Amino acid sequence: MRVLVTGYHGYIGCTLVPQLLARGHEVTGLDSHLYDGCTIGPDTDPIPYIHADVRDVTVEQFEGFDAVIHLAGLSNDPLGDLDGDVTYDINHRGTTHVAKMAKAAGVSRFVFSSSCSLYGAQGDAPIDESADFLPVTPYGKSKVLAEADLTALADDDFSPTFLRNATAYGMSARLRGDLVVNNLVAYAVDIGEVRMKSDGTPWRPLVHIEDISAAMVATIEAPRDAIHLEAFNVGRTEENYRIREVATMVAEIVPDCTVTFADGAGPDIRNYRVDCDYILEKLPGFEPTWTVAAGIEQLYKAYVEHEVDLDDITGPRLSRIAHIRGSLAEGALDPTLRPVNGDPLAQTPREA
Repeated sequence: MRVLVTGYHGYIGCTLVPQLLARGHEVTGLDSHLYDGCTIGPDTDPIPYIHADVRDVTVEQFEGFDAVIHLAGLSNDPLGDLDGDVTYDINHRGTTHVAKMAKAAGVSRFVFSSSCSLYGAQGDAPIDESADFLPVTPYGKSKVLAEADLTALADDDFSPTFLRNATAYGMSARLRGDLVVNNLVAYAVDIGEVRMKSDGTPWRPLVHIEDISAAMVATIEAPRDAIHLEAFNVGRTEENYRIREVATMVAEIVPDCTVTFADGAGPDIRNYRVDCDYILEKLPGFEPTWTVAAGIEQLYKAYVEHEVDLDDITGPRLSRIAHIRGSLAEGALDPTLRPVNGDPLAQTPREA
């Protein structure tokens, strides 16, 4: 298939694109390259790409593609809280605009990278895809709104699928240091403390980015009746943990470290324990393989190999919010997070 991946240059895209290529798909990327330079270790092999903001894409850019996998967006709760209006502009209205352009161009498959964050403040009981949406952040709310708009666009020729990813972790060429497992391992490696930012009681479903990518590949390859307008929680039911349990695992795997609490660590109202059995029953070919323990081992080895420290994790290199705040302070971005100087080639496809 000819597949367009928005946000291909980001944390998950760096893992997804190689999986698609390995399956024989023809892949083009679309990205604003907001995080250029946020790379650790060897970068991924280049592919043809379109340099564009999702809010500005045109029908012509989607012509000839069989499927769109939509990853692009502001990627977590703290970043979404930076400016709620911009979060909705990119994650909600930008997603809807991408889908409308794709549909008008004749694209038949649309895989939306949604999030279990839309479940929000649920409590301790396990929930499945039928649970109420109780988002508590602009990021989570934007996913709810985007799913509703995509549902309204669905018809016989346009099939959206909603992949509600558990909280991601794992190594990537464009690593994110602001995700809980990645962050806890970094503190353990650099200062010998598994430093929790909350009291550790909230539940989180956790999933490796390689398993997220595998779900996306399986979705575009599945029969239409298996994925049309379906919502899937992406992860493994047994991979739900309280944050303090994750911290304990990190302390058991990373040598010479102890669990500590950051100043002001307290309750977190984001609390959801997610049943992920439906995707295993419904989506052909999807078999998640990673565990959090294996992911901690992977991150520990990678951090040591690449000499990752807290300046990397909390600074503009690997913290998305620090990177954007730095770009805003330097005047490189305007308040809408568009480049101040623009890009004369922004709408032109480029070869790898």
